[in-house]
Amino acid sequence: MVNTTTAIFAALATALTLGVLGWVLWPLWRRPRGPLLASTLALGLAVLALYRLVGTPAALQEAALAAPQTLEQAVVQLAGELQRNPAQPEGWALLGRSQAALGDHAAARDAYARAVQLAPDQPALLVDAAEARALADPQRRFDEQAVAWLRKALELHPGHSRATWFLGVWQRQSRQPAEAAATWASLLGSVDADTARSLRVQIDQARAEAGLPALPESAAAPVDAPHALTVNVALDPEFAARARLRGDAVVFVIARVPDGPPMPVAVERHTVAALPLDVVLDDGDSPMPTQTLSMLQEVEVFARISTGGSAERDAADLESPAVRVSLPASGPVHLLIGGQQP
Repeated sequence: MVNTTTAIFAALATALTLGVLGWVLWPLWRRPRGPLLASTLALGLAVLALYRLVGTPAALQEAALAAPQTLEQAVVQLAGELQRNPAQPEGWALLGRSQAALGDHAAARDAYARAVQLAPDQPALLVDAAEARALADPQRRFDEQAVAWLRKALELHPGHSRATWFLGVWQRQSRQPAEAAATWASLLGSVDADTARSLRVQIDQARAEAGLPALPESAAAPVDAPHALTVNVALDPEFAARARLRGDAVVFVIARVPDGPPMPVAVERHTVAALPLDVVLDDGDSPMPTQTLSMLQEVEVFARISTGGSAERDAADLESPAVRVSLPASGPVHLLIGGQQP
């Protein structure tokens, strides 16, 4: 009994480590892998250390020969455990990640489907399951079920980046390039500059297929995004000459609840060198998915030059006068830093 239990633990620990490895290697846009792989290895060691602290180390040593020696064996053992105790959505998700990492995309698709049956309201799981269905398709296409899961994920978590990206992929696969371009454009305000440049290439290709011109440089979201708010930010020239601001100083464009908490409902980060600039704030710019622009009828909009580069306000920071705006806005909001508000 001890040997069996320990072997099952080893299988689950191995699958957990493998699952995390798969997760960190498949973000929407790839990043340098060294730190991520080191973190994954650290997690695996932490799992083992935790077991040695609270488990039964002697039993672990006794069962060493019974523990799986390969990833394939670990997956087989995890699948067997789930057959005996199937009401474990996390276990099915781990099995799906592990099977996908081993190249068995059909099995991964089925494992994720079981996980979604047990936990149908988890956006990240819905997106993973949709991706698994596409990977299992010979042409890597998102089918009707996968698209339904993506749309549900976006209902539960508006602005979910991977769900938004995959929905755009499906739209382009379905010969809806204009819709794909608009969907992907909603991500521009929530990614870093390097990612935005790569994403704009995909957007412009889709727009070209639709017979549309390239996306304007100032565009950060589609104009028909729910409650999207166009904001023009400028710096008073006389003030700029006196203040001698550094070009790399950080500028935050912020929308928040009027007379409410200081936490923004939408925010974008830029630099003084980019002023004057036009941005589009939308749900993708929200740091809190539980409160987005599309949920509000009125916001307070302002711009802040941060002396320390932090989003938290400092006494030395410079702000434009705040402007109250009813949503959806009838036109752009103009903000002036260091001068009289227009």
